[in-house]
Amino acid sequence: MQPRWSPGLPPELVVYDSPHPCPYLAGRDARLPMRMPSRALRPEELDGRLAAGDRRHGAFLYRPSCPTCAACEAIRIPVQRFAFSKNHRRVVNKARRRLRVQIGPPVADMRRLELYERHKRERSLLGASSEPLDLKGYEGFLVERCAPSFEMRYFDGDELVGVAITDRGHDALSAVYCFWDPSYASLSLGTWSILEQLRIAREWGYTYLYLGLYIAENAHMSYKARFRPHERLIDGTWQAFERQPGSAQQRNPVE
Repeated sequence: MQPRWSPGLPPELVVYDSPHPCPYLAGRDARLPMRMPSRALRPEELDGRLAAGDRRHGAFLYRPSCPTCAACEAIRIPVQRFAFSKNHRRVVNKARRRLRVQIGPPVADMRRLELYERHKRERSLLGASSEPLDLKGYEGFLVERCAPSFEMRYFDGDELVGVAITDRGHDALSAVYCFWDPSYASLSLGTWSILEQLRIAREWGYTYLYLGLYIAENAHMSYKARFRPHERLIDGTWQAFERQPGSAQQRNPVE
């Protein structure tokens, strides 16, 4: 396809918009138009993109626009209403006894690349390239950006064992990508990372933490629904999913 401009502030250049095998559900085709903003997004502009269902990949934005499937639902947590469960507290306490958190700008180096590749192989993600990423590819995916972003670094002593890339809007944080040393699986680092992002979002006064896409049929994406309350973007409207005594969930439109 020929690149084309799409309306918006700032304008965005659509650089890719072709059907391809779905990276989330086997046997399905996906359409994920990739858009490159003409300049870096301001924090409030990022908020608007996130609320519309956008995700970020390097310097590009995308939003599922599949003609025959609506399985992908953007999901976010209302930060100030989130309540840590007993299990969440166990995860936090166990991880904190061993790990420490450091925040800084996203960077690319061989240790991060090694962790990324080990994590990718361990999880056997559908759609993930079997070809190893090089430093340039890592930088294009997780360091280059079109919005304010920071890196949460998880250390065991002086050893880096996990990284979580997080975008920062005016009213929301967005979890972009997280990876960790598979030998630390007993610490539930995926869950702990989200809980740490929630902690920071609450301390910094944010309204939402965006978790990316929820997909009921993909175990790597469906776990996000365990964080309650949460909201999911369904048919263009944010729907609230509350924890209710004696019931799995209650769904209500968000005012």
